[in-house]
Amino acid sequence: MKILGICSSPRMEGNTFYYLKTALSEAEKLGAETELIQLSGKKISGCRTCYECVNAKKCTQEDDFQEIFEKITRADGLLLASPVYHSCITPEMKCVLDRAGFSGRWAKNEMKETKSSYEWKGSALSGKIVAPVTVARRAGQNFAFAEILLWAAANDCIIVGNTYWNVGVAGKGGAYNANEDQEGIGIMTRLAGNMVDVIKKLNAEVNYEQA
Repeated sequence: MKILGICSSPRMEGNTFYYLKTALSEAEKLGAETELIQLSGKKISGCRTCYECVNAKKCTQEDDFQEIFEKITRADGLLLASPVYHSCITPEMKCVLDRAGFSGRWAKNEMKETKSSYEWKGSALSGKIVAPVTVARRAGQNFAFAEILLWAAANDCIIVGNTYWNVGVAGKGGAYNANEDQEGIGIMTRLAGNMVDVIKKLNAEVNYEQA
């Protein structure tokens, strides 16, 4: 049971990192193997719409995305965390999601002629357990949160719920003060428990079917 956290804040170990680390630490206590990737400092370009992934069955742009995508495909669960920029996720997260979604779809499917209809056979992301985490000083989380949810829903993923949206409120005046958001910390802890429970139940069903 492996859960991968991706932090797309340009600030190393900032508020978004704190919330994500809180969730992953709780998941470890519950028996999960975890890993946290920070996109800050990595070279990841946006999707260039070259369609080379249709035949190559992978994204052909050579940068840091390749290593990240390999870890995505090996994970059971994905915690996708972003600070809020004008009610949106960061460009770094958008680059990863666009390329993962597009190349992941063509890894399992063949392109058809214009007049033909698709019957999608899943994707490299099919069955991944996904939850968003968004962080803002005051407001704007809902739209950024929805961006990640829409991506997960369109890529054959399983979305984990919670007792509240997985949002943190921190960063007034640029402060590193996520540790003061006790409600947000509780939300992240609960999220970790829900994600671990879902992965365990799904793995139990798979093992039962294989027996």
